[in-house]
Amino acid sequence: MTLTQQSAPYAHWEFVHPETGDRLRIIPERGGIVSEWRCQGREVVYFDQERYANPANSIRGGIPVLFPICGNLPGDLLRVDGQDHTLQQHGFARNLPWQLQVLDDQQGVRVSLTSTEDTLKAYPFAFEVAMDVRPTPGALEITTTIQNRSSAEMPFSFGLHPYFNISDLSQTRLTGLAARCLNHLEMADAETAAQLTRLPEGVDFLCRPAGPVTLIDDATGAELQLQHQDPMDLTVVWTEPPRKMVCLEPWTGPRQSLVSGDRKLVLQPGGEQTLSCRYALV
Repeated sequence: MTLTQQSAPYAHWEFVHPETGDRLRIIPERGGIVSEWRCQGREVVYFDQERYANPANSIRGGIPVLFPICGNLPGDLLRVDGQDHTLQQHGFARNLPWQLQVLDDQQGVRVSLTSTEDTLKAYPFAFEVAMDVRPTPGALEITTTIQNRSSAEMPFSFGLHPYFNISDLSQTRLTGLAARCLNHLEMADAETAAQLTRLPEGVDFLCRPAGPVTLIDDATGAELQLQHQDPMDLTVVWTEPPRKMVCLEPWTGPRQSLVSGDRKLVLQPGGEQTLSCRYALV
């Protein structure tokens, strides 16, 4: 069996790739989160098990899913057809139970989320999100298909919020980012190079890079590259010292995209959108 249920060090499902032995840990009931990606003997993904043990705490670690928005909306309100709906930061997908299954080719897993009466109160659209997670040699490929099952046009944003292990924030670099960025802490344009010098102090900024972005741990020589595919080709960088991690996040649209229209995605009734990204050890 490539997918087994485990109770330690916390309750989860474990997928072991049949050829490479690379391992995923998945917690479907807590946002369908991938809590571990072990590749070539390396623990790539950061996960705070102690914090996770208290269900009252938000999760710090793994690969949380951001849907149907990335970031927040003014007043946490989404107006649809003249009616306000309360939609919290990053949406609800990361807080809900998902379904889990092995892919037909046995090369990865699929987690899926379908709209419910509760989601319709916050986001009045019927949908399905199906995310395929495949550990390939030296990489992790994530392909997500979003379906609009409602009778109206469905606006949305989608993103991932993965946490990656690093040994020392003061010896960490990122390459491939654009020269300018949006500093989320001040909601103002900023110089990316200046933001990168502040990784050990804590940063939160969004870039619109033209190509792959590489996270480099100079203390170990380890490199991890985020390879985007349009339209999920924005990059958010977030650190929370003293945690030894960097979040390198692919988003489809910036904060408040559903209000501003900046890179807002819209699905017609019955339509679907496929989004892909890849993390590679280089």
